[in-house]
Amino acid sequence: MLTPPLGIELSQPFQSLDLAPRRAVLAAVSGGSDSVALLTLLKGHLDRHAPAIRLVAATVDHALRAESASEAAQVARFCATIGVEHLTLRWTGDKPATGLSAAARDSRHRLLAEAAEREGSDLVLTGHTADDQAETVIMRRARSADGDAWYGLAGMAPATLFDGRFWFARPLIAARRQALRSYLVARGTGWIDDPTNADQRHERARVRRRLAAPDGEALVAEALSIASAGAAAREDIGRRVASLVAAYADSPAQGLLRLRPEILADADQEGVLQAFRVLLAVAGGAAHLPDHARAATLLARLAGEGASRRVLSRALVDRRRTGIFILRESRNLPDPAIAPEGGIWDGRYRLVRAEAAPRFARPGANGAPDSLERLAAGGRPAPPRGWSAVPVLAPWARFLPSFDVAAARAVAALIGAPEIPGPPFREHIESKA
Repeated sequence: MLTPPLGIELSQPFQSLDLAPRRAVLAAVSGGSDSVALLTLLKGHLDRHAPAIRLVAATVDHALRAESASEAAQVARFCATIGVEHLTLRWTGDKPATGLSAAARDSRHRLLAEAAEREGSDLVLTGHTADDQAETVIMRRARSADGDAWYGLAGMAPATLFDGRFWFARPLIAARRQALRSYLVARGTGWIDDPTNADQRHERARVRRRLAAPDGEALVAEALSIASAGAAAREDIGRRVASLVAAYADSPAQGLLRLRPEILADADQEGVLQAFRVLLAVAGGAAHLPDHARAATLLARLAGEGASRRVLSRALVDRRRTGIFILRESRNLPDPAIAPEGGIWDGRYRLVRAEAAPRFARPGANGAPDSLERLAAGGRPAPPRGWSAVPVLAPWARFLPSFDVAAARAVAALIGAPEIPGPPFREHIESKA
């Protein structure tokens, strides 16, 4: 049974958050120990340092277990005892037979983002811990391809931008779960144990059991060290990608990108390859960066040949004397007249109400072949009356980790996408040395 805390607070996890511009903040609270600790610590911090900011707790009921509704009600009662507003957000409708975890994750983010918007906020805080980070790194290490190992092993970012508008921050990402539980126990605060966390059919539950073994602490320490190094490497290459895009890339027409041939001789070949992969994904509307080895092979061919035309990750790459042009290939394009109102078309454009569409000066340059401009024009949606198509960054259209912000901002400026808001920290990650 959840019981209220004794009123002792710890502010350190929240000191780096930039809460001042916000009228409200949403805390995602499942009822587990991590999220209950998040809520109690956050309430103490706000009571002392920012009493004008409204704290709203939200519980997502995925309706996947018979107990979920009563657990959400239990969280609501706990919130009432400590004077925190509470919302229960229910995932309704049919659930997919496959890919359930991914669908639940997407619905959870959507429901929390919608709730934050109703409360006048763009910030949702979650209770992910260092233990969650270690589990994530261990799972990703088991699946990572050699060329991309460092990219995924950065683990969970301190914050992630959802749908280009809502920041999901993880202020407890450096805290150990046992320390948080000790904090709750000392204050007489209970929590709910979700049985799926111990269900060995799930990969994370199996990893969690492995970390509970006698040598588990050494594995946690190793995983956290890997995550720290990976995050630093990812932030670094993101800044390098941003510099390379600014120096060598332009957009002669909407949907058409061009790289100056000089990029092939740049000293930072690792950065060049990463920038190339990002632009391929953006031009092709792909949710993930293209395969590291295949992109490296294509880049080498471009450097060694004169005229060349290849397709990778739904993107057509056309090497001409005036540059390396990248655009969406014409195969398997959705019907341009069938565009989802309010949704994303082909991974490359979001349809918004015309009156709400941001106004951008379209980036442009001269010298693109007419044939490529016509091909790019044919790969764009035809929005219904009253709607506009706004470019989005395909690999980050739904989730943008904060350590990729520098690269995302450079590409957004390149294609005329909406500006990327700064991460919700006093010192933005991309500006750190």
